[in-house]
Amino acid sequence: MSQAATRGPAQKVLLAIGTRKGLFLATGSGADWEVTGPHHPMTDVYAVAIDTRRETPRILAAVTSEHWGPSVAVSDDLGATWSEPEHAPVAFPADTGAALARVWQFAPGSVDEPDVVYAGVEPSALFRSEDGGRTYELVRGLWDHPHRERWVPGFGGMAVHSVLPHPREPDRITVAMSTGGVYVSSDGGASFTASNEGIKAYFLPDPYPEFGQCVHKIAQHPDRPDRFFAQNHHGVYRSDDGARTWKSIADGLPSDFGFPMVVHPHLPDTIYTFPLVADGMRFPPEGRCRVYRSDDAGSTWTALSDGLPEGGFWTAVMRDAMCADDADQAGVYFGSRSGEVYAGRDGGEHWSQVAAHLPDVLSMRAAVI
Repeated sequence: MSQAATRGPAQKVLLAIGTRKGLFLATGSGADWEVTGPHHPMTDVYAVAIDTRRETPRILAAVTSEHWGPSVAVSDDLGATWSEPEHAPVAFPADTGAALARVWQFAPGSVDEPDVVYAGVEPSALFRSEDGGRTYELVRGLWDHPHRERWVPGFGGMAVHSVLPHPREPDRITVAMSTGGVYVSSDGGASFTASNEGIKAYFLPDPYPEFGQCVHKIAQHPDRPDRFFAQNHHGVYRSDDGARTWKSIADGLPSDFGFPMVVHPHLPDTIYTFPLVADGMRFPPEGRCRVYRSDDAGSTWTALSDGLPEGGFWTAVMRDAMCADDADQAGVYFGSRSGEVYAGRDGGEHWSQVAAHLPDVLSMRAAVI
């Protein structure tokens, strides 16, 4: 079926946009959007989630204030009001000797565990909430892993930035970090195994180590949970065996460097990324704004550009600044480091601008409301 196939009238979508100076919320049912904000002004919002497992979606925002430090803000009325716990909702136990820098990722658990939410944080660790994302406890299985003392920061820090709970098996959790790579648990977080076979770390003496890869983002489709996709620090990969082994799918892209990786909500073979020239040249090739889509799990790629800037786009899209909604006719969205936000409401065939001149976009999530 064509990405642009008509599936009925456009549904109303909530788009949450986390920036370096607060959270913006956009709502729209077509090409027109109403944008509110900044909510939580002058905070870094590295992670945002829209938890649709309840009657009214719950918005979770990781807010980091230079004065007050990191916290989690929760809204159960689509951003009209917000609440934060009196005490730090995500905090390392005293015996770890660690302090939270920021939350990089929220991941609601399976529908069978409606109050479970995971948080990936900096320094690299995983936390679990059992009260819908209001308070969290450290997942010791990852923190106590013998590899941890040899994980090192990437250019943007040392953080668990991707958390993928299995959609049907609550004991299976997959995470990714920079640098460290991909780790998988099959016992509810009691233990984790490095799962990086085939992912290259060209900057290490052994280019195919057990761990130490600078994975930028991983994605998984809920209807095919043993298939994963990864955007690496120079490398684009697919796994068909539950993230145990990986193979390159970078052929056909203008570059194998980038940050985001997004899976279409209804089409398990359809994925999106936003290539940059290289680690030392973090611009789109030729300054052209292009989203690349594959409809065959990475065998071939198509540049999507209708409605996007033809040139002079000397900015970038970060690892969590691209997302898809769950509409019947799915939309794809991305935000740039220069504050432009674009929507492709027909799977990315055509794009329109949602907002401009926002602060640096760090994170985005979208959902039908």
